[in-house]
Amino acid sequence: MYFWPNPRLEEDGVVGQMKRGGGRTWFLSSELRGVDPRSFGTLRSINQALNRFFTHFFLLSDLCWNQVVSVMAGMAPEGSQYDHRQYDAKMDELLGTDGEEFFTSYDEVYDSFDAMGLQENLLRGIYAYGFEKPSAIQQRGIVPFCKGLDVIQQAQSGTGKTATFCSGILQQLDYNIVECQALVLAPTRELAQQIEKVMRALGDYLGVKVHACVGGTSVREDQRILSSGVHVVVGTPGRVFDMLRRQSLRPDYIKMFVLDEADEMLSRGFKDQIYDIFQLLPPKIQVGVFSATMPPEALEITRKFMNKPVRILVKRDELTLEGIKQFYVNVEKEEWKLETLCDLYETLAITQSVIFVNTRRKVDWLTDKMRSRDHTVSATHGDMDQNTRDIIMREFRSGSSRVLITTDLLARGIDVQQVSLVINYDLPTQPENYLHRIGRSGRFGRKGVAINFVTKDDDRMLFDIQKFYNVVIEELPANVADLL
Repeated sequence: MYFWPNPRLEEDGVVGQMKRGGGRTWFLSSELRGVDPRSFGTLRSINQALNRFFTHFFLLSDLCWNQVVSVMAGMAPEGSQYDHRQYDAKMDELLGTDGEEFFTSYDEVYDSFDAMGLQENLLRGIYAYGFEKPSAIQQRGIVPFCKGLDVIQQAQSGTGKTATFCSGILQQLDYNIVECQALVLAPTRELAQQIEKVMRALGDYLGVKVHACVGGTSVREDQRILSSGVHVVVGTPGRVFDMLRRQSLRPDYIKMFVLDEADEMLSRGFKDQIYDIFQLLPPKIQVGVFSATMPPEALEITRKFMNKPVRILVKRDELTLEGIKQFYVNVEKEEWKLETLCDLYETLAITQSVIFVNTRRKVDWLTDKMRSRDHTVSATHGDMDQNTRDIIMREFRSGSSRVLITTDLLARGIDVQQVSLVINYDLPTQPENYLHRIGRSGRFGRKGVAINFVTKDDDRMLFDIQKFYNVVIEELPANVADLL
């Protein structure tokens, strides 16, 4: 197969080339980068796409379709399967929306917590926690959950989703019965433990008993606490299912079931466990589904176990994070990223920051490299034991550690108020994860900055992210120090 390029394109740079025998094969100029080859479903669609660009080539011979497919599939970064038209069409099919800010079948909006009819001691906990006025999701989402309705709620990171379902649960508990009445599932141990802390704080004046059932902790201790009686269990799917299977967690009184970070919970890794747990719960149970992103596949799955849910969803192109300034830095080679990172930290005065990479191995590598250059950093990932992760997060929250290197483990729902900068050392492999990552800065309207390191291999994902969120990510300006 031979694609001989236009000389102008060769000068501008061709995405790649491959050799076969003595000849060479040029393929896919920069004009083709807007095409996601994985969205092509048939040979006909491949042919149509190629025909639109044949004017860029002088000669095409010995064309072998399966080679074209393999070459084109290699063009996009791993995990880049985004097709915004397909996404929007599927959402329209599922929701039948007419384009309002929130796709909702519940029209009441409450401008204050006092107007929501909440118990006085719950209000005391809400105000003591630091809330003064409800956020957009809280204005729409607390009351329908308090009324016992099934809900699907989506809103931007850092806008108070956790407090929304915690308030709904605390309002409905019968505190005279010391039995588990609400079960909350989260994809990570850190997030489950954070939800537990929020639940305790908001329910401080109600006498609520909450316990986090997560992996990496003592099974016997879980059994002891559950046998003594709790109102709410927050946990990860594996440990919660184990407690149900052992009958240490009795489902008889459970009347509320919440999935936090539902897109992750309903993904392939957790879906079967969620179904197994749901089968053990009482048939008439209230279900709440919460997340910052809610892809159509997740919505479709919820139909199997929800009863006419109230939908409070934002459109794809409204999934932006107001107040967070987003930039990219062109890094010509992967190995130059480290120098770029060190230059940034020597230039900027940063309170606290989070650096995201895509693998656990790279967390360890980057941590060692930064420490060898006298940068004080800490790191956390899923291979660390629970006690070590807890200590690292406690140090980071207290401010004794200022730079945290991690994977997407930390990207979902972890609330560290002082974080002002997020650096994507590696871009995420899926556009949806970008929102979860950069939402670690600028929590609850605070000012934040996100900086993305972009090599030539990342051009496709950067394009996908901007298209998905309908944003323009600008090149990092020279006066970046003034932004923090």
